[in-house]
Amino acid sequence: MQFENGEMGNGLLLGDSAYPLRSYLITPINNPQGEIETLFNESLIRTRTVVERTFGIWKRRFPILSVGMRCRVELAQNIIVATAVIHNIARQERDAIDDLEDDPLIENVLAPPPRNDNDNHHHRRELLEYFEQLYNHRN
Repeated sequence: MQFENGEMGNGLLLGDSAYPLRSYLITPINNPQGEIETLFNESLIRTRTVVERTFGIWKRRFPILSVGMRCRVELAQNIIVATAVIHNIARQERDAIDDLEDDPLIENVLAPPPRNDNDNHHHRRELLEYFEQLYNHRN
């Protein structure tokens, strides 16, 4: 709701093709036209993959996050924050579960499934123009 209400400033969420394109939610382009749009999709998907892998490692470290919690919402929020803090401390200490990052079961999808791209093309176009500038500067 904070994103919907414009309370998050320039913040962006990365979504997959199941979500509609919004000014604060960037999703892959359904039928990319040309190298820039293809690279945009790959960059978006690779970035999302890093986040999803991190969540997967976190959920394997603390199975309660996967199986569900039967408690008050406030307590569930505290559990989520506490496990995030402990997870980050364990990562800093290079705890053994970090080996799970190389888990072959984690998928790295490079082609987005079909979606409806009818919402808010303007915001994504601005990001594509920025991405194109980066691409042109690199080449």
